[in-house]
Amino acid sequence: MNTSSTRLRSTADERRTGVLPQALRVFAKTGYHATPVSDVATAAGISQGYVIRLFGTKLELFVAVVDACFERIAEALDAGSEHVRGGEPQEVLDAMSDAYVELIADRDLLMLQVHAQSAADIAEVRDAIRRGMARVTQLVSDRSHAAPEQVQRFIAYGQLCHLIVTAELDQIDRPWARTLTQGIRHLEPLTTKAGEEVKS
Repeated sequence: MNTSSTRLRSTADERRTGVLPQALRVFAKTGYHATPVSDVATAAGISQGYVIRLFGTKLELFVAVVDACFERIAEALDAGSEHVRGGEPQEVLDAMSDAYVELIADRDLLMLQVHAQSAADIAEVRDAIRRGMARVTQLVSDRSHAAPEQVQRFIAYGQLCHLIVTAELDQIDRPWARTLTQGIRHLEPLTTKAGEEVKS
């Protein structure tokens, strides 16, 4: 194997990995359609041409970001399940739920999922969502040994949590809002002393 070409591929992979967190933050703010590659390049401190060299197209970049988002979700759920290894299914699901709540205190991860769903009419984005949901659902099932309906409820509550957080339903003191938010726990976004959201 050519050592030079292997080194170049390794460097490119490292650069791609380094760009993804910046790209996630940018796409989380303005979504797929409204985000130019130049904004990602600026956030990453590299040229737009280099971003294209690393990822090919804006669509391929966005898909890579969606994949990375689901990777972080899977890692968090897996880590959460470790705290109650061998526990009852609902106990494991509760631990994984707590881990997810902690994770989406970083609103970027939450908003990236929302934006991905809004672009699901694009086949490649839809496929990335399906890939991510397949992995998450299988992981939850494997780690918890819960019944399919319990796993379905776990995923459904996660989607409801997204709605509550993005629409700030917990700030509304009305019966309908209390009905939707009852029993759903989430964290406030991490903030600095100046009151600005902290992005991890």
